Amino acid sequence: MCYIVETMREIEDAIAQVAGDVVAGKATTKQPFWELVRFALVALIIVLPIRFFIAEPFVVSGSSMVPTFENKNYLIIDKISYRFSEPQRGDVIVFEPPINPEIFYIKRIIGLPNETVDVKGNIVTIINKEYPGGFILDQSFIKNSGGIDGHKELKDGEYFVMGDNRPASSDSRIWGAVKRDLITGKAFLRLLPLKNIDIWPGNY
Repeated sequence: MCYIVETMREIEDAIAQVAGDVVAGKATTKQPFWELVRFALVALIIVLPIRFFIAEPFVVSGSSMVPTFENKNYLIIDKISYRFSEPQRGDVIVFEPPINPEIFYIKRIIGLPNETVDVKGNIVTIINKEYPGGFILDQSFIKNSGGIDGHKELKDGEYFVMGDNRPASSDSRIWGAVKRDLITGKAFLRLLPLKNIDIWPGNY
């Protein structure tokens, strides 16, 4: 299972730890000065304004999105894009799972509204109006395949989601579709670890 922690405290703790490394004289080996400056600029210019207006910080907890996202990755979630466009196949989203709306999950969109998704072993088949005979989904991003099979006919406003680490993921194969209004946003920025800072992490 892999879920998301909605909090600013972890980010503040991480910044404090980085600062502590500098005080302890570790910046020259593990935390180069330019990385600290880069992190500070991102935090000040992007994190704080976006946090209050169009995005939100989250912390990955769990392994269901490995290797795309590791445990303790710090992400900024874009909350505004889906106000103007619909979620697309392949998007990595944060949402409230139907089984427990008090927490947040992070998964990848596999099936779109009014499609049929069939999962058999490592093969995912999508059936829709454009491909009534179905097509096999390209999953080049998958490193750990397997897990349980699944079959779901999606209705309007429903999405089929799965974790990239299939054997370790609790997802739509188990608890069904995610409704549109439960989607918080999509992964926009990875802040930590510093060596993996990037924009639109998870895009392939």
